[in-house]
This record gives sequence, structure tokens and C-alpha cells, in this order.
Amino acid sequence: MNIGILGTGNIGKTLVMKLSAAGHDVKVANSRGPDTIEGEILTHGARTVTATEALTGVDVVILSTPLSAIPKIAPLFASVPASTVVIDTSNYYPKRDGEIADIEAGQTESEWVAEQLGRPIAKAWNAITSASFAQKGLPAGTAGRIAIPVAASGERERDVAIRLVDETGLDAVYAGPLSESWRQQPGAPVYCTDLTRDEVPDALTATERARLPKRRDLAIEAIMERVGDSTTNPDSDYAVRLTRALFM
Repeated sequence: MNIGILGTGNIGKTLVMKLSAAGHDVKVANSRGPDTIEGEILTHGARTVTATEALTGVDVVILSTPLSAIPKIAPLFASVPASTVVIDTSNYYPKRDGEIADIEAGQTESEWVAEQLGRPIAKAWNAITSASFAQKGLPAGTAGRIAIPVAASGERERDVAIRLVDETGLDAVYAGPLSESWRQQPGAPVYCTDLTRDEVPDALTATERARLPKRRDLAIEAIMERVGDSTTNPDSDYAVRLTRALFM
């Protein structure tokens, strides 16, 4: 498929490398311009372009940006065909993104993104640490392969997201429509806990919605105490131990 990726943070970089290695034609853009994108992620043939070019002539657009950037990106979708599948990887962290009233009032993060863009989306790759995503992918059928949830209200968005998740070395478990995607938001038992396909359904069922914000914020405080700031990611082993202790 022809895939446009917006964002070159840790998740975005891994998506570029894994999807281009899987044989897809990948274009990648960030907010700073094509010349600022590192050469390493272009090893398998991905191309650097502008944000507008990344959304042109593609089958799939993957948003790998902070949630707060979505309203700025939204106008670019005015000319994107309805047939283009959009997948969002973002999560809501108020200390980083600023408080978003609708999400604070109970709207799911992915429903908010879909509303900003004015089109259906799938939510995937949000519930895994960047280190686990980069380092722990395995071929399909391998015992112990990490699984992540995929939420989507439309069949096409669901099916495309599930296929691409598999091609990035992870099992995909359908988690329901966007209205149920709170089950994979920060603070949930499935969030960044490196579960297998067999473990994910029970974790989704066990999610207690009212407890998510407090658990999310506790994890951030613990990480900040360990690494000293709010932007440095801890190593995968520590992050998974922490999230399992707090979220499960």
C-alpha cells in the first residue's frame, strides 16, 4: 500500500522503518520539514516529503503526533479522499497537551480525533511503549508475541489497521468501536503492559474507566521521578514493570 506517516517521534520512526521494510511505499513528514528527518529511518526506501505531500495519493495515513497537534493537522484532510484510511496513534496527556474539555468530560480520545478530522479513524499502536515496539516485534505465530488493541467503528479501518499491526511484528486484537476505545487509553490494564493475544481480552474487560486519569498521572509522576523530566522515555523493562504494577 501507499502509506503517508505524519510524525517522526519514537513511534513514528519505528512505523516508517517497519512498514517500509514490509514492502509498503512509505512517505514521511514532520512539522519541521523534510530536511530534518534522520536518514536511518529511510533505510528501507521511505521518502521524506512535506505534510501535504504525505497525505496525497496514499491509501493510508498514520498520525503519530502529540494529541495537541491534531487541530493544526486537521485542515490538511480537506482534500484527502474518503477512501483513505486514517489511523491515529496518539494519547492524551494533559500536562503535555493541555486540558481538552471534551475529553475531560468523558469523550474518548479517538472520538475526539475523529471529530477534529471530520472523518472515521482507527486507533492503533497507542498502547505500547516505543522501546517495546522498536525492539520486541516477532513474526506472526511466534509464542509470546506482544498484542495490542485496535479500535475502529468501520470495517475497512479495522481491517487495514489489523493487517498493518501484524506487519509491524505485533498481534492485533479488535477492541471494539471508537466509543469503547477508552479501554486502551493511558491507565488501562492493556496500556503498555506487553500482553499476549490471549491476555488482551481480559485486560480490556477489566478496565475501570473512572480510574484511568489517576493511574495515568501516577505513572507520569513515577517516570519523571526516575528520569528527571517529562519528555525522556524510560527503558522498556522499567516502563512495563511500572505500568503492570499501576494499571493491572
